[in-house]
Amino acid sequence: MRTDRHHTLAVMALTAVFALTGPAGAGLLLAAEKESETASPETGPTAQAVNPPVTSKGVAAGQATQALDVQLPRAKFTETPQDIRPSPMLEPYAPAPRPPFLVPKGCRNVALGKPVTSSDRVPIIGELEMVTDGDKEADDGSYVELAPGRQWVQIDLKARCALYAVLVWHQHGVPCVYHDVVVQVSDNPDFVEGVTTVYNNDFDNSAGLGIGKDLEYVEDYRGRLIDAAGAKGRYVRLYSAGSTANDQNQVIEVEVHGKPAS
Repeated sequence: MRTDRHHTLAVMALTAVFALTGPAGAGLLLAAEKESETASPETGPTAQAVNPPVTSKGVAAGQATQALDVQLPRAKFTETPQDIRPSPMLEPYAPAPRPPFLVPKGCRNVALGKPVTSSDRVPIIGELEMVTDGDKEADDGSYVELAPGRQWVQIDLKARCALYAVLVWHQHGVPCVYHDVVVQVSDNPDFVEGVTTVYNNDFDNSAGLGIGKDLEYVEDYRGRLIDAAGAKGRYVRLYSAGSTANDQNQVIEVEVHGKPAS
């Protein structure tokens, strides 16, 4: 909301424009002032015209929606990565803002503060609870580092939920590509039955979870937004197998946006 001081300055400016240009110029200033109050870089009319909203595949016809509310961390780099080996399965890097992502109304981050387990019971760096603590910055002390090779972290949502978006931030301090990123949902904590895979970019089945059709991608401050398409389950498991930077598995944060399953 504008302060009285801001409003006074706006009135003074409007008076000056009116004196110089008449009613037409004053009308333009009023329109500009209104737009500056309602538009934002990611959700304003101009941004939406360039990046139209994307709707989760799990949204039913006629279902009321809302834009996913994601607070992004600071960007650690802004240049296009140059030293990553080209791969036919690597998504071209595009630093443009992500389009608004629409999910059913009432969705929230159901993973925040929830317990985390891992295939590596004693992480090399950090604590497992860092994965759901809300801190997405790529700073020292903000991530958990697991051993080399295929590893996973698993979140217990404490209740069965319908999930529409999963966002994962691996270490994004420098440009790198994580390998064998697989995200699964299940009601079984051991993931031996009733498993739904919502993302898999393991193009050669080196993780042993099947060949995936999703692309590898460059990590940055935006994280990876995965359409969970309404998959239902209590547990979310995320695999990785090192990156182009090193063979460690460094996870900063995971958000899971959903609602209690009906």
